[in-house]
Amino acid sequence: MKALLSNSHLVLLTRVFLGLLFVVSSLEKIVDPASFAHSISNYKLLPPWLPMTAATILPWLELFCGFALLSGIFIRGSALLVSAMLIAFTLAVISGLLRGLDISCGCFTQDPAAGKIGWMKVLQNSSLIVLSLFLYHSNANRFTLFSYVERTSREDGQPS
Repeated sequence: MKALLSNSHLVLLTRVFLGLLFVVSSLEKIVDPASFAHSISNYKLLPPWLPMTAATILPWLELFCGFALLSGIFIRGSALLVSAMLIAFTLAVISGLLRGLDISCGCFTQDPAAGKIGWMKVLQNSSLIVLSLFLYHSNANRFTLFSYVERTSREDGQPS
């Protein structure tokens, strides 16, 4: 397990995958927060005043975490936030399934016909949670913005 957690290439691949996923999933939500708020409301889990607030904040958090993972800054914090968001999203999907809701998950597009909630979505999210927890526990930082700056500083003879 230690070998996996310190494999720079595997960590990079996971960071890029999750980072791109969260950046792409945030874009339509940022452009149209009202539609995203409607998707959140469809789960019937929040009081009526909260979905618009969540729809305004969550996409920007997704975007920030996605860019942080892509650049390799704040990897642990971003991975932890991604894990928390994915756990919350997964619990919402499970709740919707158990209550028999036939709704769009609101993951990438706000099109009601796309991305219906289902047990496959729970499995997909669970896999993403495993990946984000892998990043949280990893100690490989070879391909990060911080490692690049540190390496450049050493090459210039400046203390890091």
